[in-house]
Amino acid sequence: MKKIAFFMSFLLTLAVNAQNKNFIDQPYLETSARVDTLVVPDEIFLTILVAEKDTKGKISVEELENKMADKLKSMGIKLDEQLSLSDVSSNFKKYVFKQQDILKDKLYSLKVYDAQTVGKVMMEMEKIGISNVEIERTRYTKMDSLQLVLKSRAITKAKKQAEYLTKPLGQKVGPAIHITDTYFMNAYENMADQVVVRGYAAAPKSEFKPLDVEFSKIKVESEVHVKFIIN
Repeated sequence: MKKIAFFMSFLLTLAVNAQNKNFIDQPYLETSARVDTLVVPDEIFLTILVAEKDTKGKISVEELENKMADKLKSMGIKLDEQLSLSDVSSNFKKYVFKQQDILKDKLYSLKVYDAQTVGKVMMEMEKIGISNVEIERTRYTKMDSLQLVLKSRAITKAKKQAEYLTKPLGQKVGPAIHITDTYFMNAYENMADQVVVRGYAAAPKSEFKPLDVEFSKIKVESEVHVKFIIN
């Protein structure tokens, strides 16, 4: 059995070496190509802190919640799909040590789909006494399909480069015998600090317009390295 196993291992080694030799012995051209594009985030997540302390305890969290819900619904936001409760807390330390009323906080997460809505939400929340609205993160939902498109463009570009390189030599590009690809994306995707808020329009408070919010575009790149047989 040991002799048979040794013989099979020897044959396998010969086969692998033969494949490597055949690959090396073939005339081939190696080239690489990179393509990129810019996309705008299509999902923006906001955190909204509903806190009694913002009104010095004059308006309860429950009343602020109702006002928030009414405002968001009037903007066409679907509360059951876009709004969720993240955290509930109460300021028990103040109650114990200072004998004050409990001041409750509730933290919500709101998902919207464009920068204009972000600005409008911030403005409308400010009107009803909710000033703690922050942009938590952003993302581009079609990233997977975009990656495939970029890979296809990159491989097409690589083949075209190979054809331009071999044409002056009177040779032709054959099948690809080895392909590797790499995907790149800005490190700042999902980072809220890439959001630019320009501020309110210069007008009396009663005439404030929605915030002018801009999002840095996400740069997505794909690179391929290809070996083509040369005929």
